[in-house]
Amino acid sequence: MQATNIDWATTPAAVWRRHRSGLRVIRRLDPIQWQALTGIERQQQALARNTERFLAGEPSNNALLWGARGTGKSSLIKALLNRYRDSGLRMIEVDKDDLVNLPEIVDDICELPFRFVIFCDDLSFDVGESSYKALKSVLEGSLELPPENVRVYATSNRRHLMPEFMADNLKSQMRDGELHPAEAIEEQVSLADRFGLQLSFYPFAQDVYLQAVDALFPEVADRAELHREAVRFATAKGVRNGRTAQQFFRHVGANAQD
Repeated sequence: MQATNIDWATTPAAVWRRHRSGLRVIRRLDPIQWQALTGIERQQQALARNTERFLAGEPSNNALLWGARGTGKSSLIKALLNRYRDSGLRMIEVDKDDLVNLPEIVDDICELPFRFVIFCDDLSFDVGESSYKALKSVLEGSLELPPENVRVYATSNRRHLMPEFMADNLKSQMRDGELHPAEAIEEQVSLADRFGLQLSFYPFAQDVYLQAVDALFPEVADRAELHREAVRFATAKGVRNGRTAQQFFRHVGANAQD
């Protein structure tokens, strides 16, 4: 199924499927709502502002959401679609291994009267991979300018999307008092630099983690006991973030509401 064969007036999102060499309509969207997200208000505001400019046809950037695992990067993208789908936002999810097909996908949607975000979740590249070159052409164009109705929003645990090695740093040189990074470092940074909006995500401080827990348990009366159990759960996992709060909620379940 090509992008032009989808009824985008009633379809908010689709995903590229390699085995069928085409898009499949997503019929069961994650229902997560914008107001349900906690602890990432700064990132929400920045991404909302960029997206609203994009929807209004004003200058806007491709966005890279990078940082610690489980801190709400993917949830923020999903909630973004739920918030702006009625304003004309459409989303196409493309796996990293399918980026080679990205130029063809973009060709099919560049003339459509909708605003598309290409969503690449958990994006990163290993040494020797070349699929990022197709992504580069969509981010900044080649001879042909990138389409005005398409932006790329990606999430990653890596700030520069590529692995960074100490050996690369050792190859950097000082010339006339200026630091000249090694070619490998230049290649690493050049890809991430094409994302004009870069939002960082870090593990939650304990008070922020407990705010996320409180939002999931609005009816619990004994907050002190709830917080003790939530901290104990996070300590056992070794990380405090939004994902841990959600897992604690599923772990405790309805028993905490009693």
